[in-house]
Amino acid sequence: MSSARKIIIDTDPGQDDAAAIMLAFGSPEEIDLLGITTVAGNVPLSLTARNARIICELCNRTDVKVFAGAERPVARPLVTAEHVHGKTGLDGPVLAEPTMPLQEQDAADFIIETLLTENEGAVTLCTLGPLTNIALALTKAPEIARRVRELVMMGGGFFEGGNITPAAEFNVYVDPEAAEIVFRSGIPIVMMPLDVTHRVLTHKARVQKIREIGSPAAIAMAEMLEFFERFDIEKYGTDGGPLHDPTVIAYLLRPELFTGRDCNVEIETTSALTAGMTVVDWWQVTGRKHNAKVMRHIDDEGFFDLLTERLARI
Repeated sequence: MSSARKIIIDTDPGQDDAAAIMLAFGSPEEIDLLGITTVAGNVPLSLTARNARIICELCNRTDVKVFAGAERPVARPLVTAEHVHGKTGLDGPVLAEPTMPLQEQDAADFIIETLLTENEGAVTLCTLGPLTNIALALTKAPEIARRVRELVMMGGGFFEGGNITPAAEFNVYVDPEAAEIVFRSGIPIVMMPLDVTHRVLTHKARVQKIREIGSPAAIAMAEMLEFFERFDIEKYGTDGGPLHDPTVIAYLLRPELFTGRDCNVEIETTSALTAGMTVVDWWQVTGRKHNAKVMRHIDDEGFFDLLTERLARI
């Protein structure tokens, strides 16, 4: 019997989403990827569904099924991030259009069916974009909440504040109503906020190590990262930009790289000024019930060693 952890990746690729998916592909002994669901976020749904299939083909993993999900947030207009990721979401390398099919089943229905079919507590949801698909699945079938082993998400911020507004991180800002549904669902949540992801920077030497692997996937990833980081280098004045989404997969593989604590997290949905803010009770001042394990620190060298090693296996 395989001891690999069963996961669904819910994503809006995005160069850093591509790195997360590749990290999972490079770790088949530890991770059993049941499917990839896509959501509108970094770019519209038509492109995120395309990009997920491009990554699968680039890594020779056409066995992994890709499902398209929500075209727009639960209750507000879609906000996208082409200014960061480029017009395709995977700008940087020259990539062929995908030939593998998109599944006909809707992403939320696939999530529901998988959670109801697999053993209770067997499946981990790994969310790399807005939480729309998960919220829609929970709304349609609330009984799935108790069947999820864990939801590990990239999103939110506390000490770092936001990256799309002063208060809000992009994934939560795009669909705060969806995030609120998820955080109130009772699913065990592990949150990778900007406080963690801003510690894993794509220094030139790190990207060069990835390029030197020499495989088509690794070279494409290096080219993606060189495009992706340009926005954050200009914004933050750093050597390289934060590599957000792979922290989710790295946590499954090497949880000892991370430290954090159980907190209450509430999602701001009504304020015009702070919409999408993750209000993290880090200092335990409210008495509200814990609903998430919020990470704050990461061993950045250990993270990049892991990422580079696993990319070399693809």
